[in-house]
Amino acid sequence: MAIADDPLHWSIGLVGYGEVGRILAEDLRAAGVERVLTYDIKFGTDADAPLLAHAAQHGVRPMTDHAFLAQAADLVISAVTADQTLAVAVASAPTLAPGAWFLDFNSASPRAKIEAARLIDGAGGRYVEGAVMTSVPPYRSKVPLLLGGSQAAALAPALTTLGFAPRVGDERLGVVSATKMCRSVMIKGLEAMVIESFSAARAYGVEDAVIASLAETFPGIDWEKQGSYFFQRVIEHGRRRAEEMREVAQTVREAGLAPWSAAGSAERDAWMAQLADDGVFGDRGSPGFARSPDWRSEADRILAAANKDRT
Repeated sequence: MAIADDPLHWSIGLVGYGEVGRILAEDLRAAGVERVLTYDIKFGTDADAPLLAHAAQHGVRPMTDHAFLAQAADLVISAVTADQTLAVAVASAPTLAPGAWFLDFNSASPRAKIEAARLIDGAGGRYVEGAVMTSVPPYRSKVPLLLGGSQAAALAPALTTLGFAPRVGDERLGVVSATKMCRSVMIKGLEAMVIESFSAARAYGVEDAVIASLAETFPGIDWEKQGSYFFQRVIEHGRRRAEEMREVAQTVREAGLAPWSAAGSAERDAWMAQLADDGVFGDRGSPGFARSPDWRSEADRILAAANKDRT
């Protein structure tokens, strides 16, 4: 397949049409990309209606599976949950057009990225490892993006044209993912710790004293605002965070350390995700879901659910 010189004329396939995939679709279309394709494992299920409606609204073409998407795309962007990283590479490699690009956006361990690269490159594609270095929604496609692998420098200019903010990190596969994963020990771990700390403090009626002490120790952080944001993000995306933190734990294991903190954060995120699935925080389809300006109301729901489990 001859890939057009102008990336805006590429066919771009988004594997994963969750929050990140939909943001990228909107921005790619706004940048002038005429042909954006997508596939999500929810397509063909009872949960696909809002995804298909969004695709129709923004002129994005849904595909029936990974293979058809890979066959039709000049650039595949894989943006799925961490546990699906290798599954997407396995499903895409057999039909990927020779010379097509494969940008792996996923939060997976270095070993998983190296294996994905082996599959894609072995099939004649060009694999580039991507490490998204902060939350996507505030930055959208301009989110800081580290690229890794031998093809990273070659793809970077095209990504810039498409509206991304890439920076080449390292030619060695796994390095930028290790950067992302080690950062997540802190960032995603802090989310889990804040939820645990604030909820427990709320149970004892000492939340104001705890926050005042934190503000004194770390005066640069608005703990009320940050706490509410952390609660919101984990309530809304706990499942995705749990999968990422399991990959983070695997990354720590690969370094020879026991991942006590990362593994604990994964369990907290998974527990929060289950509460959200059970409707503890309200209807996922409602406009106010996970949007409380005060973390206390969510902590009260968490405590009620936790104490119900104990009775």
